[in-house]
Amino acid sequence: MKNSYQVKVNDTFDFKIDEQAVKNLDALQVSDSEFHVLHQNVSYKTEIVKANFNEKSYAVKVNNTIYNINIHNELDSLIKEMGFQIGKTKEVNEIKAPMPGLILEINVLVGAEVKENDTLLILEAMKMENALTSPRAGIIKSISVTKGDTVDKNQLLIAFE
Repeated sequence: MKNSYQVKVNDTFDFKIDEQAVKNLDALQVSDSEFHVLHQNVSYKTEIVKANFNEKSYAVKVNNTIYNINIHNELDSLIKEMGFQIGKTKEVNEIKAPMPGLILEINVLVGAEVKENDTLLILEAMKMENALTSPRAGIIKSISVTKGDTVDKNQLLIAFE
């Protein structure tokens, strides 16, 4: 995989920039976030105003005009094609039973606000107690079981808003 970058500016303009173009860029770093760029004998004052490294998105001011820029390389594109995303977790909206068992305890109510890793309920399976925890922060939309219910594998237990 060679190094090339797909750059989208203001969700309108798409550019493909290769490693050689990056090396040929005539830029002088003035401070941590400011650069002086010379392109085709024209001088530009640039500043990185905002940066989100996980999402590879930046707000860059060029001569007092702000541009929103997203940068992705070939690996990012391949990962996206495979159905994954860098820096993002899949938002889980339902908790399903990982195995058949018996609901011993429910620790939340509908409308309750929960944090990631809060214990939602206790499921007894194969004579072991399994604490099912919240995969994310959120609000409980519905609880499909009650204490003492037996559940099948993949049965809906709790839904998030």
